[in-house]
Amino acid sequence: MKFNEWLMMALLSVNISSVFAVEHLKLSTTTSTENSGLLAVLHPVFEEQYGVKIDVIAVGTGKALKIGANGDVDVVFVHAPEAELRYVEQGHFIDRKAVMHNDFVIVGSKSDAANLAQAKSAIQALRLIAKNKTDFISRGDDSGTHKKEKSLWIGAKLKPKSSWYIQAGQGMGAVLKMADEKQAYALTDRGTQIAYADKVSLIVHFEGDEALFNPYHVMAVNPNKHRHVNYDLAYKYIEFVTSSQGQAIIAGFNKGGQQLFYPDAIK
Repeated sequence: MKFNEWLMMALLSVNISSVFAVEHLKLSTTTSTENSGLLAVLHPVFEEQYGVKIDVIAVGTGKALKIGANGDVDVVFVHAPEAELRYVEQGHFIDRKAVMHNDFVIVGSKSDAANLAQAKSAIQALRLIAKNKTDFISRGDDSGTHKKEKSLWIGAKLKPKSSWYIQAGQGMGAVLKMADEKQAYALTDRGTQIAYADKVSLIVHFEGDEALFNPYHVMAVNPNKHRHVNYDLAYKYIEFVTSSQGQAIIAGFNKGGQQLFYPDAIK
């Protein structure tokens, strides 16, 4: 093959690759959405609709927010309202929208060593765990779940530091497995609890307190702070998850006949 012919074929190959290059959307989110399995159902619909690929970074909410603030992703999908609003006020994120909610629950072994059945509030449940010095596995990772847990300990006027209080520094799924191994208590979002119900022997011992409400929001990284971010695609994602189509997927997502999340954008 002559050099000119080779060069033309090489250029043609580059042009074809450019035409068929797939656009990517970078998303940082909490491990609870990833562990629940929701994204595996929700994202393929968006990807097919727009011919794109979503690159998911699933970490604790605190880290997901920092990744977004640094401009390392295009959009953030998390569940820590107070922390989210601080970042919005600082100008890191825009177009914040409510997407869905579920709640937090306290799970543990079937024996219920701390007798949480008598608890009337989440704070009382934690006081019983501390009083009985029963093993408790904390996320310990500045996630939305960890932030909620810390606020409950503050409400209980306790600072757990004893050997029964174990900070895992792990995602929600890993914490549930650890709690199962130690037959310990843990605070978890309802979605992950349902998703892991057939993987662990833990059961729900406390639920229903208004303090355990768990809302999720989506936000675009501010393109005025980070010009390289894909704001147009991020906004399309926000529109999708808050649209009737996206909300219907969220409402219809269940495991074992149990709904994991409840849509908030469309009533």
